[in-house]
Amino acid sequence: MLGSLVALAALAAQVSAHYTFPSLIVNGKETEAWVNVRKTNNHYSQAPVTDVTSADFRCYTSQTNAKAETIDVAAGSTLGIACDQTIYHPGVVNVYMARAPTGKPVADWDGAGRVWFKTHEITAVTDGGKSITFPAEGVPSVNFTVPRALPSGEYLVRMEAIALHSAERKGGAQFYISCGQINVTGGGSGTPSPLVEIPGVYTGEEPGIMIDINWPIPQNYTQPGPAVWRG
Repeated sequence: MLGSLVALAALAAQVSAHYTFPSLIVNGKETEAWVNVRKTNNHYSQAPVTDVTSADFRCYTSQTNAKAETIDVAAGSTLGIACDQTIYHPGVVNVYMARAPTGKPVADWDGAGRVWFKTHEITAVTDGGKSITFPAEGVPSVNFTVPRALPSGEYLVRMEAIALHSAERKGGAQFYISCGQINVTGGGSGTPSPLVEIPGVYTGEEPGIMIDINWPIPQNYTQPGPAVWRG
């Protein structure tokens, strides 16, 4: 009996350490959970994706097949992606966007192809091997400016929080993922680049994904993925 209680307590602790990103923050207001964000497979379990080649690595909706409502967001404004608690684990963040094809509502589009560009990142901070810190750890949301030069249109916004506490082996990094749906208004004439495919952007062996953050303390950190497009 005692062993069962200990196991249940351990499971509860593990689940509480996991998280999802079910809401956007638009005009300073947090949207309702899973209204403007596609409900992910882990909406209950909160389990991460660990296989970067999996189809779930894009939006994590293979079981839910979810769609969401699309919300207007002005180019040049601040867009937030809210966690259901806080980003518990040490790690980094990437935010990607992809524009739906002309004439196709983003709600009916799966984001396939070399169409994704990075719009924001929160990396690690190192000092030559003395310490490594993670500014994204413990934050309740990730906020960034939608580039003013981003063309108007409907987009997927993909949140990617990479937990690195067990990343010393391939497949050990944990990816917490969600895809929101926005309609960018008042946009410009920029050309986002470089474009990548998801899955396909990582092999899982990148130095910023397969890394021991505990010992020896890394002297530097290389953020995975392409450069951020700032417009």
